[in-house]
Amino acid sequence: MRLTKQWQADHAVLQDRTLTGSDYVYVWADGVHPKVRLGQAHSCVLVLMGVRVDGTKELIAIAEGLRESTESWADLLRDCRRRGMTDPELVVSDGAMGLWKALAEVLPAARHQRCWVHKARNVSNALPKSAQPGAKKAMQEIYNAEDRAHAEKAIAEFARTYEAKWRKAVKKITDDAEELLAFYDFPAQHWVHLRTTNPPSSRPSPR
Repeated sequence: MRLTKQWQADHAVLQDRTLTGSDYVYVWADGVHPKVRLGQAHSCVLVLMGVRVDGTKELIAIAEGLRESTESWADLLRDCRRRGMTDPELVVSDGAMGLWKALAEVLPAARHQRCWVHKARNVSNALPKSAQPGAKKAMQEIYNAEDRAHAEKAIAEFARTYEAKWRKAVKKITDDAEELLAFYDFPAQHWVHLRTTNPPSSRPSPR
């Protein structure tokens, strides 16, 4: 009971603090399913992590909601906006459409980056097991490319290799190419952190 009260107090402080002047450059958004049961079926903990211009990483906000719900994400983002948060340059998340629609409404200037870990898993699931090792290597050629131009060439090569037999898998890459390659428009030392929903465990270098 004491721990619960402490958590509730800490959460209230987190959710009520001002975000004015927060200058977040990057934000990672994810829906986490805890082991304990939450209030409503299929609900999860919506989490926003941010990195400031000076490289400081911090937890922005957490709230219970539905991971695929536009309204759940919009409520969280609106609260952050109300407390003074401005549009970050880039938001990193998986393919949850609820978040992307909410961002367009509440933080429209923020660019989107799709998580490559989730995308690679989705593409592999659309392929037979025999084709998965080669496809995994081909996708690594895309997100490990030396620059955006080489990544685009790697996408074209991926399409040439797999489109004839597995067009659905290829479209998972080509249809989302802009959001999969957005990280290339930011400093190279940040790429490893920006292409997945795993925020940096240590303080990233300033821009």
